Amino acid sequence: MRLYEMAFIHKSASAILPDGSVINNERLEYLGDAILDAVVADFLFRIYPYGDEGFLTKMRSKMVKRKHLNLLALRLGLDKMMTSQTNPNNISKHLYGNAFEALVGAVYLDKGFMKTSKFIERIIKKYVNLEKLLNSDSDYKSQLIEWAQKHKQEIIFESHEEAKGVNNVPSFVTYVKIFENTLGKGSGNSKKDAEQKAAKTALEQILHF
Repeated sequence: MRLYEMAFIHKSASAILPDGSVINNERLEYLGDAILDAVVADFLFRIYPYGDEGFLTKMRSKMVKRKHLNLLALRLGLDKMMTSQTNPNNISKHLYGNAFEALVGAVYLDKGFMKTSKFIERIIKKYVNLEKLLNSDSDYKSQLIEWAQKHKQEIIFESHEEAKGVNNVPSFVTYVKIFENTLGKGSGNSKKDAEQKAAKTALEQILHF
């Protein structure tokens, strides 16, 4: 039970043992993050037998991103189990997603990989709407930057404002470049919108989805 108790101790409520050991859920979170990535990858590989690497990578990114894990944690009621010294008015919901990963780490240490995999799959099947997730909007710029970091590529976003149009609303254009090659272009009423559209176009070329 100590493993599971530890999974819900936020670092703000850390206990220090006589030998100097720190008791909180950060190490379990680290372990759970890796296990969750592996299980979700295996799950998607099996249920989407014709999905290519780009599609599978995109879906896994959606399933394990912080916002989605926070939502899963709240649906599981993990927020009611947390031990934290954080000011309730300033509390970050991210700690709930972190606690979910720590719980996965605890289950893995207690039950092993196969039972942990079944545990995670039960949660996915009960709480995750894959069709809705498949069609949900994504932070394409973050996905592109993550891809670039993983593959040691330099991504450049070049944005500029075009002439103002109807009602004096400015228009922005963004180009995404890798090694001086333009992979994506996007236009929008804000720089952020243009960057997202350009990143989406670039990802479609890179990952073929």
